[in-house]
Order: sequence, then structure tokens, then C-alpha cells
Amino acid sequence: MGELDEYAVDEAMQNSPDEMLGLLADLTGATDPKLRELAKRLAGRLMLDLGARGRAKPRGIGKMVEQPYSPEAGDIDIDASLEAISESRRGQAIDPDRLRVRGWRKPGTAFCLLLDRSGSMGGQPLATNAVATASIASRNPEDYSVIAFGKDVVVTKSQDVPKSSERVINDVLTLRGHGTTDLAGALLAARSQLSRSRAGRRVTILLSDCRATVEGDAEAAAHGMEELIVIAPREDHDEARAFANRVGARLALVGGPSEIPEVIAFALEASA
Repeated sequence: MGELDEYAVDEAMQNSPDEMLGLLADLTGATDPKLRELAKRLAGRLMLDLGARGRAKPRGIGKMVEQPYSPEAGDIDIDASLEAISESRRGQAIDPDRLRVRGWRKPGTAFCLLLDRSGSMGGQPLATNAVATASIASRNPEDYSVIAFGKDVVVTKSQDVPKSSERVINDVLTLRGHGTTDLAGALLAARSQLSRSRAGRRVTILLSDCRATVEGDAEAAAHGMEELIVIAPREDHDEARAFANRVGARLALVGGPSEIPEVIAFALEASA
């Protein structure tokens, strides 16, 4: 069946990287097992190399901070939560959103990457998602999560579960499109994943045109994020821009998979 010349692939990456990455992404779904496995291996290597561009080393020291309640975040701050606790003593149910905790925040940045797979999912869009995954994995391989969303919200990589970067990228490359877009569900899932981290900075990166087609308050979910960056296709970003403006997120535009590492690096530096 078909074959891949690795030297030709490397040459194509120099001349037409977006086209080559899109082709490799498609070939990871080839029916010929030998071709499929070779495409996965080449795609993984190239995407990890590309994703490492702009990687930053964590710096700083940890500190105790007050933060919203979550079971993993730390001990409840009695003073900051006194009103909610007092109400419970009068027979009212405690609202967890009104509780505060004191917890240790580590230096560095934790990430949750949200990948919109609601539209056509193949070629360059699929490659863009995979390279974005490689970029995030290279920045903090021990504290990141990846969530794919369309009709359903699927955690591809959990925040606190170790998984090799190669395996995560290969799992992303198996994603195919689903017609509807549960944007609110994806943002809520990101909040849940990042609540498991004690990093000093917790960033959600959303790759999407932000056309929500499933019921849910995406804006309310976005307002609950500590930091949100929206990355949208350069040729189709009007709704993403409007959504980012409404929720106070930073917007960045991407034209192809080879651009995504620099786009992520610039957006993170600009919003720091």
C-alpha cells in the first residue's frame, strides 16, 4: 500500500509545513496499518519538536493564597467563610461557592487545553489541535489537561494523571468531528480539571470559533475561569472575538498548525 518517505516529509516541513502536518494528521487514520503507524510516529515526532518552540521554564516560589473552595485546594479559611458557615448553623445549606480555602500555590503554570471538534475534524484543523497539545505538554508535562468537546465533553488527558506526551498527541489525532458544540460544558470541565492543580497560575486555552449550539451558559462558565485565552481561526473569528470581549478573555488568531506554538507563547506572555 502507500508509503511515506521520511526525507521527503522533512523537506516538505521546510517548504509547506501546514500542508504536510495536515496530510500526516489525515494519514494517522489510514486503513493500511503500516502506513497508519508510520504516520503516527512521524506526526508525533514533528509535532513534539514544533510544540517545544517558545517553551518557558517555570520560576518563582510557592506561597499560601486564599482561593475558591474545592476538595483538593486546602483547608477552609474560617474567617473568609464565616458568613456562609454561620448560615449553616441556622439550618441553611452551605453554598460551596461562598466558601474560601487557604492552600499552597506552587510556582509555574497549569494548563487546560480545550479542543473544539464540533466541525470538520481532519487535515490542518486536526493538526492544529495536535500541535497545540504538544505545545502545552512541553510547557508543563506534569500539570496539564486536554479536553475535546463537540456533542460530548471528553477528557483526553486528566490534570493529575500521568500520560506520555506521545500518547496524548496520538489520542488527539484519533478525534473526529461531531456536529454540535457544548461550549459551556467544556468550560465547566476545565474549571474542574484546574481545581486539582496548585500552580500559581492556572490557564484555560480554548481552540474554537465559539459557536455554541448546546444549551448552557457559556459566558457564566467563562467568567469563573482564572485566566482564559481564546484561539480562533484567522479566517473565521468574529464570534470568537465577540465572546472573548464579553467574558474578558484574551483573543489570539491562528492561520495553520505551524503557527500555534508561537501564538500560544505570545498570548501567554501578553496576558501574564
